Amino acid sequence: MRGDWVVYIVETERGTLYTGITTSLERRFAEHRAGTRGARYFRLGGARRIVYSEPAGDRGAALRREAEIKRLRRAAKLTLIAMPRRAAP
Repeated sequence: MRGDWVVYIVETERGTLYTGITTSLERRFAEHRAGTRGARYFRLGGARRIVYSEPAGDRGAALRREAEIKRLRRAAKLTLIAMPRRAAP
């Protein structure tokens, strides 16, 4: 659905983790990889792979969850990434 937002984490070629939000994960990842409309963050090392994503509902919820994840230390982000995810009902 077009209005559904997703929070995601991308691992970079340097091994760092980037957190963002989007309504189209495939499109946004392609933008990061191509360097066209991707974040400046990827200029020092490209996007390697999506390591985590979760549905967030509306844009406000996505922004709040993105901020929560960005405040986590790397170890906590790696734990989040490693957690099994349930399928959507």
